Amino acid sequence: MRDATVIDWMALLNDSHGALRVAVSGVPADGWGRPTPCELWTVTQVVQHAAGDQIGYAAAITGEPGPAYDPFAPSGQLDEDAVAFTQAAIGRSAAAFATVAADAEAVPNPLPQGPLPARVAAGACALDAAVHAWDIAVATAQPSPLTSAMATGLLPVARQIVEPLRAWGAYATARPADPADPVASLLAYLGRDPAWTVARAA
Repeated sequence: MRDATVIDWMALLNDSHGALRVAVSGVPADGWGRPTPCELWTVTQVVQHAAGDQIGYAAAITGEPGPAYDPFAPSGQLDEDAVAFTQAAIGRSAAAFATVAADAEAVPNPLPQGPLPARVAAGACALDAAVHAWDIAVATAQPSPLTSAMATGLLPVARQIVEPLRAWGAYATARPADPADPVASLLAYLGRDPAWTVARAA
């Protein structure tokens, strides 16, 4: 039986998956080539990267094949429906984490840190989905799907995993932010500008 802490982490993963699904579903027809907070990547590239990451988490747990492309070098060309593409990746990730024991202390994952406790591995997967959902949403003038409650839950796991990843270029240098704003604090810690807009990026 899952304890309350793990239930919270699994709920956070579910919420983050939902945020990514909503953001991709809301991209307008002319939005796929727009710039995003992920420097040099378009909306399509962020979708490819985010979906590939979800597949990567699933593959690490199940041993099944990973993404058929490099999520860190997305092509920007997607020859299938983006919503279905993203949902398939989310579905694999959710199904994989559903097989993980609540008290597992060494869950395989694609991060260079190696196996992590279940709550941290699930939180890392949730962080990836939620933040890329925000990237896609702000790039396409959608409301942010990243809520204060989600950000409050994600910031502790971000502080556990992000520092070693900065050296790999996965995250930029942390920015100052208002500590009273959970969303801004999370985004700034990840090196993003919480006030980013397409107009400012142009």
